[in-house]
Amino acid sequence: MATFTPTDFNGQNAVDSYGPGFFRIAGKVFHGAVVVEGDRVQSWQGLQDTGPLEALAGRVDVLFLGLGEQIGYAPREMIGLLDGMGIRVEAMSSPTAARTYNVTLSEGRRVACALLPL
Repeated sequence: MATFTPTDFNGQNAVDSYGPGFFRIAGKVFHGAVVVEGDRVQSWQGLQDTGPLEALAGRVDVLFLGLGEQIGYAPREMIGLLDGMGIRVEAMSSPTAARTYNVTLSEGRRVACALLPL
């Protein structure tokens, strides 16, 4: 299990750690894929499930998309859909997406991450 250095997130949801098939967010364990914002966490069914991502419109400017263990590409359709809603998508591995989300959240930015499990 990998853990991150504690930081004060002013009560917002940060990714504390992750391991095979799970994420620990703000002290709670979530199994499977998740979408994380500063004030909410919800389960996610993966890349074809755009509903929870579309719901981010107007609330976040950047979505860090964690594609599991490996770096990959977000589906073009997803990028086009979210870009049209004003959400920039940055695809990377899930550990990198979680760390980047935490750092950017601590800066007070309007961000979210969608993470596929390892």
